[in-house]
Amino acid sequence: MHTLLPSEFYYLNNFRTALAWVGERYADLLTTEELTFISNFEAVEWRAQALLVRMIMRRGCHFRLSKLDYPEIGDCKDAALPLLEHDWVSEQAPLTAVEVAELLRKDELLAHLPLLDRRSSQKKTELLEQLLTQDLPAQPFTAWCPALNDQLLSLKVDELCNRLRLMFFGNLAQDWSEFVLADLGIYRYESVDISPESRGFRCRQDLEDYLYLRELRIRFEEGEAAEAVLPPLLSFSSDNPYLSSRQSKQLFHIAQHLEKCGEFEQALAVYQRSEYTQARWRQIRVLEQLGRDADAHEQALAFSALPKSDEESQRLERALSRLQRKLGLPVAKRLKAVEPSCIALTLPVPGHGSVEVAVRDHFSTEQAPVHYVENTLLCSLFGLLCWDAIFAPLPGAFFHPFHSGPVDLYSADFYARRQALFDECLARLQQPDYPQLILQRYREKVGTQSPFVFWTLLDEPLLEMALHCIPAQHLQTCFARLLLDIKANRAGMPDLIQFFPAERRYRMIEVKGPGDRLQDNQKRWLAFAAEHGIPVEVCYVNWDAA
Repeated sequence: MHTLLPSEFYYLNNFRTALAWVGERYADLLTTEELTFISNFEAVEWRAQALLVRMIMRRGCHFRLSKLDYPEIGDCKDAALPLLEHDWVSEQAPLTAVEVAELLRKDELLAHLPLLDRRSSQKKTELLEQLLTQDLPAQPFTAWCPALNDQLLSLKVDELCNRLRLMFFGNLAQDWSEFVLADLGIYRYESVDISPESRGFRCRQDLEDYLYLRELRIRFEEGEAAEAVLPPLLSFSSDNPYLSSRQSKQLFHIAQHLEKCGEFEQALAVYQRSEYTQARWRQIRVLEQLGRDADAHEQALAFSALPKSDEESQRLERALSRLQRKLGLPVAKRLKAVEPSCIALTLPVPGHGSVEVAVRDHFSTEQAPVHYVENTLLCSLFGLLCWDAIFAPLPGAFFHPFHSGPVDLYSADFYARRQALFDECLARLQQPDYPQLILQRYREKVGTQSPFVFWTLLDEPLLEMALHCIPAQHLQTCFARLLLDIKANRAGMPDLIQFFPAERRYRMIEVKGPGDRLQDNQKRWLAFAAEHGIPVEVCYVNWDAA
């Protein structure tokens, strides 16, 4: 175990911690190259370690020695010697014309590169165009600029370190800055008991499959044709649910692209191969675009027998009505949803702020304050009440110290895996002390990262008012709906909430400005609230022209 270095080497201490974590949990997955790197890194002197980590954490892989200036390291040329010996960095990496131009200032480019026209009035992009027209071969920095008194160090272990970062975080969206943000107190993370067996990848193939899917995604996003990316993506197979879900999502996005391009037959085939949540109802739309209304109707009937979500049920119901009319079939009568009350309001055009703020200010009084909360309040109350269930250390849910929530939050079995824990949390709403429990949890956890609690929009007086005015039964009803489909149901809640503390009641208000219409997720929430006796109104606003 390394001795902890002074605070100015925080980045190196953090990197050492990550390497130790990976070495402890992934020893059986590491390649010889990765094991050798970890072992040799531990052996080199700390200034060389620090320089390498500084380079790893910077953007790109080519660095001029004159730009590597770190007082805590000292002479970076001397610190680089062990890195060159281990072949972790190189002085002779071949650079293209584009790469060398990026490393040079305009005046350096004019002075040191083989330009036919050296007028200083030209932009750097114009000078680069000159270089490109000469079709010059890639060559080391010293060959490009032999008279420039500088040296280039090129990182050769960036891909290796990316693999180690992937093992630590379980994804490549997070980077080493997570340590820094935590050290500075900018982010606080819940302390979860993570066992040595808990890790993001079960076998080496899972790791390689993640990188393979990522490569295919990047190729497509950078403009490669769908026809080139689809065959390997369609042939991909994994028994890892996380990787299968990533494949399905990528297939869905490619199918969307094909649909937008009018390639309907191919889009349909790709949608049919995707298990992504929205892929089924998109199949119906594509069948309609192909003029295959009978097939679309048959498919919609099959899907509506067992919808995967409220959103899908809503879309399929509309599709069936539309298709039945087009095919001359009897149109099934929809069950009429309970309609929320409506308010028609005419207000002066506000000098600033949104329509929601204007309505808030119009209705708010000292005795009945109105707050602009949208999705934040109910989600935060849920997150505080169910904190223990959300952060339960289940296998595969957490595998490093920087998770803001469980990895499987949006998976189909998230609630099923924790049902007993959530039932226990929701049962607390039957106890008279649940407001004290939620307030205490707020005080204990304030500022700690959570997928549900919006700390910047939440304060103790708002919590106290909400717990005083919203009945426990209403909270339980809303929380139960949230658990049915967390990703979809955490959005679409009304914009405003008004409290009547003297009467211990409240109402929620959805605000719609001129020409604005209710979105589908808002309609679902409003219908749900009206059906369960939750006080909700829709306020339609017009501006007073006078």
